[in-house]
Amino acid sequence: MTNQTPGGLKIFSLQENLKQGLALVGHVSGKNVNLPILNNVLIRAEEGKIRLIATNLEIGVISTVRGKIEREGFYTVSSKIISDCINLLPNKKIGLEQTENDLLVDCENYQAKVKGQSAEEFPLIPEVDRKNYFYAEAEEVKRAISQVIFATAVSETRLELSGVLFSFSGGILTIAATDSYRLAEKKIKIKSNSEEEKKIIVPAKTLQELLRILSVNLDDEVEEKNSEIRFYISENQILFTYGSTELVSRLIEGQYPDYQQIIPSNSKTKISIDRQELIRAVKMASLFSKAGINDVNLDFPAGKNQVVISSVSGQTGENITNLEAKVSGDDNSIVVNYRYLLEGLNNIEKETIKIEVIDSNTPCIIKPDLTAQAGQDDSYLYIIMPIKQ
Repeated sequence: MTNQTPGGLKIFSLQENLKQGLALVGHVSGKNVNLPILNNVLIRAEEGKIRLIATNLEIGVISTVRGKIEREGFYTVSSKIISDCINLLPNKKIGLEQTENDLLVDCENYQAKVKGQSAEEFPLIPEVDRKNYFYAEAEEVKRAISQVIFATAVSETRLELSGVLFSFSGGILTIAATDSYRLAEKKIKIKSNSEEEKKIIVPAKTLQELLRILSVNLDDEVEEKNSEIRFYISENQILFTYGSTELVSRLIEGQYPDYQQIIPSNSKTKISIDRQELIRAVKMASLFSKAGINDVNLDFPAGKNQVVISSVSGQTGENITNLEAKVSGDDNSIVVNYRYLLEGLNNIEKETIKIEVIDSNTPCIIKPDLTAQAGQDDSYLYIIMPIKQ
């Protein structure tokens, strides 16, 4: 980066452009006590582009905003102060100009001086090679990540489980997450400019940030480009690009568990049931489950076409609900953690679901029932380990 001199950066942009750009990057610049410059946003005007950049050393976000560059330069200011300041201004043209130690903000009858810091100390965002990439419909990627991310592990003891597995192979992206008690997997179609196959582990925090970016209603350029998201992968970094926003993150090193082994390949009992009815019954049973165990019993009596949901607690009492369902196969039952069950049910988009059970000691499968809604492909799979009695 070049040395700053008085009379550095000078740009003009509309309030709504700056506001959106700062909203996209500002979330990453947190409260960093050890490296105060990470609380700043870097404003970088060069080669005809105005970029807003923020990083927490693990994730970097770059948003390119429309505007006019009068003088090129780079400067950093407090992300919170500049965002709050810009948000309060009218939706008119704003001038930003760097003086010795300040950024002058000028908009009609509003003027402010925001204390800043030279860009020299600001960490560089890693460059990711852009030769090969995968791309997919942003809305599909957003939905798929939302459907699995909740199953990642919160603790840092097994680092790989705090991330989400992205497996690119033959036009399909498989996204999977597990905390070893349950597993969520979703497949979506993806395109690529190379035949490469890849498996990587993306930190859950990165994907939460990506979901936030994908939820911001980006400007017209995204609409024109049919809102596609691109993935560029290097040795230990991933770059997502969406519209005028880029998100760079480190990847988690390590071996993701071979979860395919635990997916039951057959079942002794199959159940088709209304999702909302089951959610209500499980919520009712949760009131009477044992504290700390969160257990609810699911019974599937043979030949009765019903599911019995029950729970008993010495403290709160007991509950039993009979629901209509299509049940085929053996007499069966399983005890599961109601929180895990509800999270899975809430992430299935179809109204009829299928439960496949082998016995009370084996993981059960929950997925959309495609026979009830023919012609709708949904490659979502959710597995819960039983609570062994």
